[in-house]
Amino acid sequence: MPMTTRHAGFPPTRLPIFAAPMFLVSGPELVLAACRAGIIGAFPTPNVRTSTELEEWMITITEGLARARKESPHATVGPWCVNLVTHSTNTRLAADLELVAKYRPPIVVTALGSPKPALPVVHAYGGLVIADVISMGLAEKAIAAGVDGLACVAAGAGGHTGFLSPFAFVSAVREMFDGILVVGGGIADGRAVAGAVTAGADFVYMGTRFIATEESLAVPAYKQMIVDSSLDDLIVTAAITGTPASFLKPSLRAAGLDPNSLPDKPDRSYDSAATSARRWRDMWAAGQGLGAVRAVESTSAVVDRIETEYREALAEAAGRLDPRP
Repeated sequence: MPMTTRHAGFPPTRLPIFAAPMFLVSGPELVLAACRAGIIGAFPTPNVRTSTELEEWMITITEGLARARKESPHATVGPWCVNLVTHSTNTRLAADLELVAKYRPPIVVTALGSPKPALPVVHAYGGLVIADVISMGLAEKAIAAGVDGLACVAAGAGGHTGFLSPFAFVSAVREMFDGILVVGGGIADGRAVAGAVTAGADFVYMGTRFIATEESLAVPAYKQMIVDSSLDDLIVTAAITGTPASFLKPSLRAAGLDPNSLPDKPDRSYDSAATSARRWRDMWAAGQGLGAVRAVESTSAVVDRIETEYREALAEAAGRLDPRP
């Protein structure tokens, strides 16, 4: 039975989960697998080099979802989501927005800039705009801009991470915002999903949990490192990209860096001719949810397990209530 949010217009989902858009990890296959499993599948537009390639991805996703809905008319097929960089340095923004208007993803998450450029385009076809934020200041600006929701990236998130407790972040945002609220940061199993939802979130971002899936774009060695690593294998550092991000220490060692002796900012002598994508390709990001990953498996198997954990957690919580009249 599909679950719904308290927000009119949000497509029904099996679970309140975004398979978070991950740089160089999320592609059409993972998006489709997530949507077929009943959750929200997402990818960031920087994962493709050109607008032509982006259109090819959008065609693959929209046609794949149409087939899924036709083949299984009674199943809950989740909506798809595009993560769009709206910073002025994104020279492809106008072209990307044209494709968004053409293929109409139900949800657009904006990042690294104001959500304003996306709002009129997405709202024109009835879509929803959610802004990535890591602080209360950014949350306030996004709310003022007129977004439908906020994706609160908290401590424990992989890649470019946040620093606020997810529970404190959700509580503070709920004091001033009644829109869609997504929270991410170390959430990787059904119990954590239940905790986030009971704390006031509508959805969770779950990224690291889906890196080691059969459908992700991550190379096999990256997936296996996720399986083999623990919380002690993570480091948050600005030495790689100039912005604090959470990386796997073993991948830094493999790239010739000492995690115990990193500079305060990127060493430009490291492959200076390479793009930022090269850095992410050589040195692998992960969040604090990696402890829940014990094998490389299909996205559908992951979602099945999370649903069982989620329902058990909610039932246990309800059972602890004082049965007063």
